[in-house]
Amino acid sequence: MQAAPELTVSQWFNSNQPLTLRELRGKVVVIEAFQMLCPGCVSHGLPQAVRIAALFPADRVTVLGLHTVFEHHAAMTPVSLEAFIHEYQLSFPIGVDEAGPGSVPKTMAAYGLQGTPSLLIIDQDGLLRANHFGQVPDLQAGAEIASLLSHGTHQEQRELSKEGDPENCGEDGCPVPTPAQET
Repeated sequence: MQAAPELTVSQWFNSNQPLTLRELRGKVVVIEAFQMLCPGCVSHGLPQAVRIAALFPADRVTVLGLHTVFEHHAAMTPVSLEAFIHEYQLSFPIGVDEAGPGSVPKTMAAYGLQGTPSLLIIDQDGLLRANHFGQVPDLQAGAEIASLLSHGTHQEQRELSKEGDPENCGEDGCPVPTPAQET
């Protein structure tokens, strides 16, 4: 597993401030990379992102859109994107991937995305856990997110493993520590 590269975004929609993956640590981050003229994005990727945002608690899962344009640059301006976001009633934060030296935007290049739609899933520790190109079944995406939520961060796992430490266990089982035992 590798650390997820930071997003290189030139403009944010649906957010009062720029967002960083570092600030989102402790949550599962789901990023839907899309282009508004991509049929698969409009029919599958973005509706799935909307469903994920509605299904999972916002305090544990953050859904972001990444408008990453590698073709039809002249048609996909921030003004057009703003109208698109309004028309499709997308309420989660959406960043505009910063243009790269060639036709491939910077974040798209950093993640090695094969195209759009792409679904990225980043765990609570900032590690890239999934990089899917194309249509991902809802059940698969949900299972991957739920699996990360059930495991928590590495720090939470270390704390939980201390509680179930065999030192605290006897023949009758492993008791839950009381507040006096925790200190």
